[in-house]
Order: sequence, then structure tokens, then C-alpha cells
Amino acid sequence: MKPTGKNVQSVQRAIKLMKLLARSDEGHRVSDLARDAGLAVSTTHRLLTTLEIECYAQFDVGRSLWHVGREAYSVGSAYIQKYNFIAPALPFLRKLRDDTRETVNLGVLDNDELVTILQVESREIVRAISPAGGRVPASCSGMGKAILATWNDAQIADFTERTGFHPMTPRSHRQLETLMDDIMRIRDEGFAVDNEEHATGLRCVASVVWSRTGDAICAISVSAHSARMSSKHVEIVGSKLRIVADALTTCLTGSPSKNNSTMRKI
Repeated sequence: MKPTGKNVQSVQRAIKLMKLLARSDEGHRVSDLARDAGLAVSTTHRLLTTLEIECYAQFDVGRSLWHVGREAYSVGSAYIQKYNFIAPALPFLRKLRDDTRETVNLGVLDNDELVTILQVESREIVRAISPAGGRVPASCSGMGKAILATWNDAQIADFTERTGFHPMTPRSHRQLETLMDDIMRIRDEGFAVDNEEHATGLRCVASVVWSRTGDAICAISVSAHSARMSSKHVEIVGSKLRIVADALTTCLTGSPSKNNSTMRKI
């Protein structure tokens, strides 16, 4: 049976509620979810109840709060299994978090965007958080630019022509020329810097992890409020980051990558 517009709309609304539930571990009141989703409370409650039946949502009766259900975790775990480097990477990310005292992320390019698929949060009271699962244009992301820097110039030009530029702050790249200047610096220094290009007040340092074939399979980054990530601190974090990226490459491939010390000179 061909799905009707009403059925498709219900699915879209349910997915939107799932995304809202995933934003916080503390739980959500149905009235807040309805407001944020732009839905009537009755519609929101009906959709949540359906999700609860299928174990994609869970209701805390005592506190009257809705949470993500266990089946959502199962679906997410299946996605994570697709990237078999995530589990081995976790100890490296935790060590980097402890050494820098800042939030550490792991990301991949997916459908031309940088997706954060793993995050180890800082223990600082004021933390820089860009939630796991979030998508950003590659040219606005430290991890995205680090991966792009491993491609040749023609590939980068083709990529930007296909995707265009989608600036997120006044500092975001808007043309190929400035991006390529940035790419050259990344290749020389071995790490990328997101200088408030994704979010104002957030600075990020990123480097890639290599595969056996010499391709970047993912990137790791350290993100912090710009007040704590000065230019001098960027250099310190960048050095620590490269060491951890090299170690993770060795762990995953069994040998150090030839590309570890600097990005490939294309």
C-alpha cells in the first residue's frame, strides 16, 4: 500500500520527537516537547505513546518525564558497529580528554557532511559541546577540514563545487581560495583549526586517523571555548592531538602511517 501524506507526516513528527528526546538525558515534559516540535500536546502525547509501545521512548511515571527508549539504543549501536574503529578509539579519546581537560570528539564524513559519532566530554564546569550525531558542513569543521586536507586539490575543488559553501558564522569559509589557503596550512602543520567557524566562541583543533591504505578513515578533535583555547594553547593541543592520532592509527593498522607526522603534500 502506498503511504499517504498523513502517514509520512506522522513518521516525520515521530522522528523529530526522537531527536528532541536525544538532546538531554534528564528527560522532557510532554508540554516542552510539544512546544519545541511545534505540535499540539495531544498529538505529541499520541506519538510518544506509540513510540513507547515500540520501546523507542520511555515514560518516567514518578517524574512525568519522557526519555529515549532502549530500542533507540539498539538502532544507534547498529550504526556504531558499522564503524569498527569506534570501540578501540574510546581509550585514546579519554586519555586525550584527561590530558587537555577539554571535550574530545571523533567524526567521519557522511553524505558530504562531518558527523560527530563519538564524544568524551570535558570535566570542566564550562564545556564546549557540539552534540554527538550533529552534522555540519565539512568546511566549517576542524575535523572536516582535516579530512579534506588529505585529498588532492582537484578533489577538494570538485567537492566544494558540488556542495557549495554553507557558512555558519562570520568566520566560516565562503570561497575555495580561502579554504585552500587553510588546507595548505593544515598539510604543513598536521592539524586543522576551527577558529569559531562552526560556532562563535568555540575553537577546535583536529587531526586525522589513517587506514592501512593511506586514507583518512576518521578525525579526532579537541574543542573548547575560545577563551581557553588561545593561539599558544592551540599549538600545545595540536601536538598532543597528533601523538594520539598517530597512536590510534598504529592501533588500528598495526603499524605507524607514513602520513602521521604531517598531512600529505599534494
